[in-house]
Amino acid sequence: MSDLPPDPARLRAILAHLDRQLADTDTIRTYLRLQREEVQRALHAAGRPPRPSRPQLRPALAPPPFPPERSPNGPTGAGDGYMLEVKRHPKDPQPAVLHVDSCTMASRKTSPISAAQFRAAARDTEFIETCSFCRPEDKPDDTSG
Repeated sequence: MSDLPPDPARLRAILAHLDRQLADTDTIRTYLRLQREEVQRALHAAGRPPRPSRPQLRPALAPPPFPPERSPNGPTGAGDGYMLEVKRHPKDPQPAVLHVDSCTMASRKTSPISAAQFRAAARDTEFIETCSFCRPEDKPDDTSG
């Protein structure tokens, strides 16, 4: 390449052009390498016999089903007990909510709780509130729980 121009401006332009060509070549090289690896993986997978479908959870590992009278969400009873609508995650801005166990306004997962647990939770007004629809705090107190 002895036919290069003598002035620096044209030499810089040629150098910039060559740098762009090298960068494009690197990009193309990377793309082609990724494509080649993908084809190799597909070829390897095509040469193997098909994998059997994933087995279902073994009965020992499956969670116990909820009894019919206690569903994971929604009403859990006939209004003679309480349930706690839990937070989705610890940093959820919405507080946990106390309900009468027949309340239909719970929108998150609920858990049945005893009257004693209800009384203790109702005192924690910073993180737990009572449902404004079923108003469990107005329910007659059950002193046997």
